[in-house]
Amino acid sequence: MPVVDIDPDELRELIGEDRSDEQLQADLFELGVEFEDWTDEEAMRLEFAPDRLDRLSVEGLARSLRYHYGTDRGVYVPDTNDPEWTIEVDASVPSERPYVTGAIVRGLDLDDDALASLIQLQEKLHATMGRGRAKGAIGVHDLTMLKGGAAGNEKSIRYTGIEPEADTFVPLDSDAELTPAAVLSEHPVGQRYADLVAGLDRYPAIYDAIGLFSFPPVINGRRTEVSTASRELFIEMTGTDQWTIDRMLNVVCYALSARGGQIEAVDVRYDETAPGEHAGRTVERPDLATKTKTVSHDRIERVLGVDLDQETVIDAAERAGLEAEASADAGTDQSGDYEVRVPPYRVDVRHPLDVIDDIGRANGFNDLEPRYPDIGTVGGRHERSRLEDTVRDTLIGLGFEDMLNFHLIGRAENYDRMRLDPSTASSDAVGAGQPVRIREPYSEAYEILRTWALPSLVMVLENNTHRTYPQHLAEIGLAAEIDGDVPTGAAERRTVAAVLADAEASYEDARGRVQTLVGAFGNRLETPPTDHPSFIDGRTAAIVVDGETVGVLGELHPELLVEHDLELPVAAFELRLDALA
Repeated sequence: MPVVDIDPDELRELIGEDRSDEQLQADLFELGVEFEDWTDEEAMRLEFAPDRLDRLSVEGLARSLRYHYGTDRGVYVPDTNDPEWTIEVDASVPSERPYVTGAIVRGLDLDDDALASLIQLQEKLHATMGRGRAKGAIGVHDLTMLKGGAAGNEKSIRYTGIEPEADTFVPLDSDAELTPAAVLSEHPVGQRYADLVAGLDRYPAIYDAIGLFSFPPVINGRRTEVSTASRELFIEMTGTDQWTIDRMLNVVCYALSARGGQIEAVDVRYDETAPGEHAGRTVERPDLATKTKTVSHDRIERVLGVDLDQETVIDAAERAGLEAEASADAGTDQSGDYEVRVPPYRVDVRHPLDVIDDIGRANGFNDLEPRYPDIGTVGGRHERSRLEDTVRDTLIGLGFEDMLNFHLIGRAENYDRMRLDPSTASSDAVGAGQPVRIREPYSEAYEILRTWALPSLVMVLENNTHRTYPQHLAEIGLAAEIDGDVPTGAAERRTVAAVLADAEASYEDARGRVQTLVGAFGNRLETPPTDHPSFIDGRTAAIVVDGETVGVLGELHPELLVEHDLELPVAAFELRLDALA
């Protein structure tokens, strides 16, 4: 979950309300933002839901609170001046990173707090939508330090591709002229992001009439560095997906508009043979067009479980920063629709249910009165739920601490860091199935639905190396993989996984725990030798329950331990929950 540090005094100034720290925390909680702790600089550390990326800055958070208080209403789209600058996209741009977008913001008066907020927003967008700069990278420059170069009076910069040693520039936090290749080997930021351009014959580069000033997605040049003296900014974003970088740009533009900046459009002109879908076209950015979602009055009431009149729905939509226009019969016979206008910074609104969630939150989830459903049956525990509780109690009795991890995970965590390659591993190896993939993930940490639970537990161990040992952890959770034989196309299962991180942890420890667990349910266990990339050869066995192979156990491979900075041996096992029934 994204975590952002917010100065409460700055937040109060931007919302125009003198509210106490406790009141702010309560108001933020109603928006789904949780107060985590105070920092050493007396800033509030807040944890956000990963969908509301427009709140990753104090400006965005203040905007949401102003809507919450009713100070602002409806959809706001900042005025945009006509373009004076053009980004020329060459045919030599690497096809791996073909897209660019941009905007100019004038009339800013940045103090230290505003500059720090802009830098934090840039970092958080990189980490979430930008997927560590791989999908989208942001460059912010002092416009006064750029010199346009083109025929006539047109001001332009050039997005191109250059050979690694073809040119030099002075990168940020450096005094030396370096080639792009030297940046990757000698500069700390270059070393960190070198993998993003590894293997490219030509590196992405952005030029003005003076020369190279940006090496995306790695680092900007020192010449255009932004300071509190900067009044006009040029923002450029490059990436692998146009939708992503356009939405990242919208979030930044809205934040700077809240600081009094005037947005100015930029023309992006693609060469006839440029890579990507825009070859030969000129597109104007930023794209601040609103979108519309249609939702019925009946569906709003069914989902929220309350009766609402038309006026209440429209009012709640406006206080959520949306605009709802009702058909003539909406709210009367519960059959009418609303056309709901959504602002361009709301990257999370993809479905009518997202609109209903906003309407419900603005109307007040805390004010909902609980009531029994109007049905004639009596609820009871599902047999699977009973089984889970019994297995969980057994694991706790065996000395394990119960874990609850996210079902979504990064592909690298699920496979690469576990030494598991689904293209080469045996198809029946635990965790080696093809994953259910999220089409537009907000973060590389949540790209897929995990195919097994052990990676989640190993990540917990990795994040807790500072705590005392032994650490015996277990989880009962969801795993899934692609399966064309089931109606949904994905086979879901409940899985039982456990790790034993201990100076004396061994195969025998894991096998003994599994023996006790299986025996507690009256089942017969066999553990024939097997191979699995995540485990040590010769210290790995299949878990066979009543003649069916249902899992794997053994000692985790040393390479896997090193990858996760684990200094003690780890024994582990994973098996299907239904095998114990």
